[in-house]
Amino acid sequence: MNSEKKKLVMVFGTFDYLHAGHENLFSQAKEHGDEIIAVVARDKTVQAIKGEAPDHNEKERTKNLNDTGWAAKVVLGNAKDKNKVIKMYRPDVIALGYDQFAFTYGLEKLAIDLKLDTQILRLKPYRPDMYKSSIIKNSKKNQEEVAQEKKLVYNLEQS
Repeated sequence: MNSEKKKLVMVFGTFDYLHAGHENLFSQAKEHGDEIIAVVARDKTVQAIKGEAPDHNEKERTKNLNDTGWAAKVVLGNAKDKNKVIKMYRPDVIALGYDQFAFTYGLEKLAIDLKLDTQILRLKPYRPDMYKSSIIKNSKKNQEEVAQEKKLVYNLEQS
């Protein structure tokens, strides 16, 4: 029987609009271990970091990410202690997105303090000009505004 411990990779994110960039992030993360645990940012954390709430609430984002099958486990981050998931799961690898900087300062010290032999690495971007949640979110808002304008014009023409 093989009792070898699986190498655990941890990723973090908002995961508001799932897209090919996220899929690529999980694909890159998988290259560094056997199992991925994804930590979904709490709504209040997203609001604090990005200055606005996500379009999908934390439960929806967790469910949607879980439904993709990209990660073995999907959990919500801890609102009070951002490092609690690291302390609890003790990952072998922490894979950060290319543009992820919130709460990343001090990860090396945290690993040392917890006596973890955790590799912290930054993953490569995948077409960030196209696959970035903020771009997708703004595109959706623009499409909605155009649709509203067309509806308004149509209503004016009909009256």
